[in-house]
Parts: sequence; structure tokens; C-alpha cells
Amino acid sequence: MRFIRNIYVFCSIVTSVECWAPKLPEERELTTNCSNMSLRKVPTDVTPTTTTLDLSFNLLFQLQSSDFRSVSKLKVLILCHNRIQELNIKIFELNKELRYLDVSYNRLKIVTWYSLASLRHLDLSFNDFDTMPICEETGNMSRLETLGLSGAKIQKSDFQKIAHLHLNTIFLGLRTLSHYEEGSLPILNTTKLHIVLPMNANFWVLLHDGIKTSKILEMANIDGKNQFVSYEIQQNLILENAKTSILLLSKVDLLWDDLHLIFQFVWHTSVEYFQIQNVTFGGKVDLDHNSFDYSNTVMRTIKLEHVHFRIFYIPQDKIYLLFTKMDIENLTISNAQMPHMLFPNYPTRFQYLNFANNILTDELFKRTIQLPHLKTLILKGNKLETLSLVSRFANNTPLKHLDLSQNLLQHKNDENCSWPETLVTMNLSSNKFADSVFRCLPTSIQILDLNDNQIQTVPKETIHLKSLRELNVAFNFLTDLPGCSHFSRLSILNVEMNLILSPSLDFFQSCQEVKTLNAGKNPFWCTCELKNFIQLEKYSKGMMLGWSDSYICEYPLNLKGTKLKDVHLPELSCNTAVLIVTIVVIMVVLGIAVAFCCLHFDLPWYLRMLGQWTQTWHRVRKTTQEQLKRNVQFHAFISYSEHDSLWVKNELIPNLEKEDGSVLICLPERNFDSGKSISENVISFVEKSYKSIFVLSPNFVQSEWCHYEFYFAHHDFFHENSDHIILILLEPIPFYCIPTRYHRLKVLMEKKAYLEWPKDRRKCGLFWSNLRAAINVNVPDTRETCVLQTFTELNEESRGSSISLMRTDCL
Repeated sequence: MRFIRNIYVFCSIVTSVECWAPKLPEERELTTNCSNMSLRKVPTDVTPTTTTLDLSFNLLFQLQSSDFRSVSKLKVLILCHNRIQELNIKIFELNKELRYLDVSYNRLKIVTWYSLASLRHLDLSFNDFDTMPICEETGNMSRLETLGLSGAKIQKSDFQKIAHLHLNTIFLGLRTLSHYEEGSLPILNTTKLHIVLPMNANFWVLLHDGIKTSKILEMANIDGKNQFVSYEIQQNLILENAKTSILLLSKVDLLWDDLHLIFQFVWHTSVEYFQIQNVTFGGKVDLDHNSFDYSNTVMRTIKLEHVHFRIFYIPQDKIYLLFTKMDIENLTISNAQMPHMLFPNYPTRFQYLNFANNILTDELFKRTIQLPHLKTLILKGNKLETLSLVSRFANNTPLKHLDLSQNLLQHKNDENCSWPETLVTMNLSSNKFADSVFRCLPTSIQILDLNDNQIQTVPKETIHLKSLRELNVAFNFLTDLPGCSHFSRLSILNVEMNLILSPSLDFFQSCQEVKTLNAGKNPFWCTCELKNFIQLEKYSKGMMLGWSDSYICEYPLNLKGTKLKDVHLPELSCNTAVLIVTIVVIMVVLGIAVAFCCLHFDLPWYLRMLGQWTQTWHRVRKTTQEQLKRNVQFHAFISYSEHDSLWVKNELIPNLEKEDGSVLICLPERNFDSGKSISENVISFVEKSYKSIFVLSPNFVQSEWCHYEFYFAHHDFFHENSDHIILILLEPIPFYCIPTRYHRLKVLMEKKAYLEWPKDRRKCGLFWSNLRAAINVNVPDTRETCVLQTFTELNEESRGSSISLMRTDCL
């Protein structure tokens, strides 16, 4: 335990030195907070530029003359709740700018005065002075506005020294009061006098003199132990030279007779506003209204708050009539557990009635009440249930403001409502209203609060509220923003915390006058339907209250938690017209592109080739290698340009067929099937040929049909590699002359050796030997199974180039 105690002492020493002082170089004012640190001495390392120093709630016992020399800029010094016993104000002589000094709640017994010219607030209340700590130097503080004092004895001679000062507030925080010299308080010259009474103080004499002293009088801690009976004011309740117009009493605990006596006494004074807070009374209540003198008063307002009873049985009717028979303008009885209220049978002058936080029921309005001047009625926090009943009562008054919040109110469709045309403000929040409440609203209403009810929709048949400017329907069950077709002047709308997923377009079209909208904390469904709502904030910045922290997506799940301002909704996917136009434009462009390709690039032919190529590919996948070999009937498939046909017919074919037909060759005039298309013949004979020979020349690369033939041969599914292709370079072809569509030909010429036709005739024998060796394979003999066919040669008009298919004559 000693170890822990030593750590605590060490920490106390450290914190006593290092007070919390936020250093803000850009600000002129600097606050150093050293409160509640168990300090026994004033810290020596306080920042010299400190203007506010808080040393409250510490253990300071004595102040030294050097404690505040380093803080010459000091303006506010708080020393309350310490243990200081002696104060020499001269220690602040170097603090020329000191304006606020609080030394309350200490143990001061002696004060040595020094005139501080700049001091405006000085609080010495709740100390242990024997007499009021006032001297001649106190009277020299001409700028003093607020003065707090305490002392066991109050004498005229003490207050005479400051009688010439016009003070704003004098606060008497008394721990004890052993003597009061009658007539002392009226000597003071102050606007407000605040007295906190100790035990056994003579309340009556202080109240009597206090009302003669200041315009505002506030007294606290009035209980049954104060002296009442001994003072003669109970016999003579007429007071002359009264100054007080506002009287505030708090923490009052008295017998009913004493409380009744206070009301009667104050009634005949200059008091216009009388407020009692936290009042508790007991004793026997035997009230005779004839004993209360209601005449000769300037009283306008009586306010009772937080009323408690110490007695079991209270004749409430008599107590209520005591107050309602008072001919005043404003009456408040709140937090009093009041179940009922009675009014006299004659008209009263009440303009303002506040019965908030009681237990009033509908019985309140079942009797005739004559309130021809009533403008404000507050019945918040009671147990009212029927709105139509309230409306019939209000219709007999010139009511302007009505607060019925926090009740049990409902409205049924078959109930008629009639309101005064003067009513402009209604608070119906925290009740049990459904949609039908809109059928029971005054047409003159301008500000309507229906917050925290059970409203699901604003009915379309709602009565026209042409004067409505503010509507609050937060914390309900609305699924959409209400339209403004019935609220033509609506400028402020609150629909926070409802069930709105996607606001409809009706709101944007009809609510043109809305300047402020609070729609946050709704479960927004962030789809295209929400696009107009999001753009509403972009086009009218500042309209949405709480934007953007309160506007968050709830659905769909992939956007949950995303702020609406961060949601991207493309115009193309959200605007049907734009989407249709885009689709039409794309279709038109595609149509034009297809037509162009058909006209200039023979696209239909390519498509047919692609279809046949696909069919061949599927057929080959289902065919075994043995079947493929049986289908091969030719040694070679030859492709060449029509311009090179003489060389093919005079040189190539004779040299390949001269050795008893050892190489099987088909010519177009012998082999083409006239019943099939060119593409079908090409694919068919490529399929039945083991090799493909291409006679390359500048004429070849310029021919479209040669390109097609090379394409089909290169994609021959019956061969696993490119060895089945034989290239014969008839004439030199520069690479830059080869068109881009022949990219496969370029690749093959770079990677694969080709046979070049020699210009020297002596080298031709070697050329033919190499060519026959390249195509010399065993092809199954099909002569006995084939039938001779007749072919016709294709001319240049039909296919653009000549193709020779070499094949044996079938017998």
C-alpha cells in the first residue's frame, strides 16, 4: 500500500506542474486548466501569455505575492473550492488586466483590500467571514459589476461603503446568518439580488427587505426551519416602496399555510412575475377562497414547476381554483402530477396556460371553460386521448399556439373537428396519430409538428392547408415524400427517420417552394429512381439538412453504408429515352457497317465460309484418324493465280504426271462438281488432299480467291501441323508488297523453306525432284470405286482466279 501511495504522491506532484494548457499561437486568448489536480501550491510554470487560469477544486491553502507575477496578461482567475483562509488582494497589483476573480467556497476569514481598477467580477461567497468583507477600497472599484459576499452578520454600516456603486448583480452566498439588521439590503444599489439562505435564517425579513432592494430578487433554500411566525409581516402584508418586479424562489419546502401566506404577501407588492421551482409543501390544507384577497395587484405571471406533496389527502379542487381565480395573464403549473384543473364559471384574463407534464385527461374539456383571451395552451406530457374534444374546446378561444405533444391522442375518421381560424402553430408530436389526423387539422395552420406518430401516408384527399409553411413528420412510417399539392406554401419539410426508399417524382414536381428539406436517416434504395433526389442537392446546395452524413444507402446490399453523394448512377442506364436513342444509334451504325462490309468486302461469302469451316471442324472431331486417311484421295491441292495458269499447265502438271500417274492430280475441268459452290468444292478437295501447293507470285498475293484458298488450307483440320503446305516461289515477292491480310503467309515464308523456280533450265531437274519428293506419299487406290466425272473450267468472272485440283481419273 505504501508503494501505491508513493506513486499517487509522485503523480500529484507531476500534474501540479504540468497543467493542461492548449497552445494556440493564432489565438490571443489562452486558457490554462489546472482544476481538480490536488494542487497545494500555485504552479510556477504557467505560460506567461495565459489569460484564463482555472485552479478550482484543489488543496490551495495560501496565496503568495509571487504566484501570479509571471502571468501579467491574466484576465480570469478561478480559485473556488480550495482551502484558502486569508486573501491579500494586493498580490494581484501587477495583473492590470484582471477582470474576473472567483474565490468562493473557501475558508476565508480575512481579506486585505487593494483597489483593482479593472476588476468587474468578484466572488467571495460561501466563506467563513464574521461580517461582510467590505471596506473603503471596495467602493473605489468603479467598474465592478458583479459582487459575491458572505458573512454571519449583515449590518447597514457594511453596505454603506458600496451604496454608491451601481452593480448589476449582488450574490449573498451565506453559510450562516446569526444577525441581520433590518433595512440593510435596501441600501444596496443593484439590478439583481440573489440570496442563498442558510439554516434558521429569518426568511420573512430578508424577503421583505429584498423586494425593496432590486428589480430582480432570487432566493433559494427556503424550508420549514426558517423563521416565519416571529415576524410582524404576517400581520401586515401591505408593503410600500417595493422595487422587485421579478421574484424567483427555488428549493422551497414549507407548510401549505406558509406557502399560502407567501402568495398573499407577494400579491400586493410590485412583483409582476412570480416563479417557484422545486416546491414541496405539507400540512393541513383547509382553504377558504374568501380569505384570499385578489384585489390590488400588478401580478401578470405565476409559474410553479416541479411541485411535490407531503400530505396524503389534498383538496385539489380548492388549490386549483386558488390559482385559476387569480386575475392574471400567464399561469404555469408543470410537473405537479395534477390530474385535473378547475376554472371559475366566469370569464378569465388568461392569455397563456401551461399545464405540461401532469396527468390531465379528457375530463379537462368536458366542462365549459370561458377563456376569451387565451392565445397559448401547452398540455405537453399528459394523458389526453381525443383530438376532436380538444378542437371543440379550442374553437371557443382565440388560440394561436397549441402544444399537445407527448400524450395519447388519436383521431377517428367519423369524428368532426372544428378549430379557431386564429390557430397558426400546433405541436402534435409523440402521440398515436395515424393518417386520419390530416382530416382534423385547422386550415389556418402555418407550423405543424407530427413528429413521432404512426403516419404511413399523407392522404390525397387531405384538406387544403394553404397556409402551411413548416411540416415535421419525422419518426413516422412514411414510404414516400409527401407531395405539396395541398401545401402550396410549404417551405420547410422534415421527413427524417421514416421508411422512404425512393422518393417519387410527385415531390419534385409539386414542391417547388420547399427551401429546406431534412430527409436523412431513411433506408434509401440506391437505384435509378433515386437519381433525381441526389441531383436535388447538387442543383440547390444547402437545401438538404444533414447532407451528406445522414443520407446513406441501405439497399442494395452491395451499396449498404455508402453515402448518397458517392453513388454513381449512369445517365445511360437511368434515362429510358437516352437508352432507346443509344440503342437505335448503335443498331443503325451496325447496319451501315454490315451493309458496307457486304458491298465492299464480300461479307456473305466470309460468313458462308465460316459456317462451312465450323461444320467441317465438328465433323473432323468425330472422325478417327483411320477414317481421315481413307478420305485422302489426292497427293496435292494446288492454288495459283489465273495469270500463272500457263506455267501450271505447261510446266507443273506435265512434270508431276509424266511418270505413269505416280502423282494424283485433279484439274478444274476434270474434277470440279458443277452442282456445288466454289467454297464447297474448295473445302471438299482440301479435305481429300494430303498436300497443298501454293504457286506464289505478285499475281497470287493480289488475288482475293487465292487468299481464301490459302486461309482454308492453313486451317485444314485433317493435318496436325503445317507440313502439308508446299510453297513454290514462281517470281520474287518483296515482303512489303504482301498485303496485311496475308499475315499467315508472311509467317510461313519466314519460318518455312520454300521451293524457288529456277530461271536456269539446267536446274529444273533438281527442282522437280525436290517437289516430287515433297509430295510423294502413298494414297489409297480408289480407281475402281470412282466414276468418271466431267468438270468445267471456271473462268475469271466466276471466281476471280484459277484453281487447279489435281486428281486421278476415276474409272
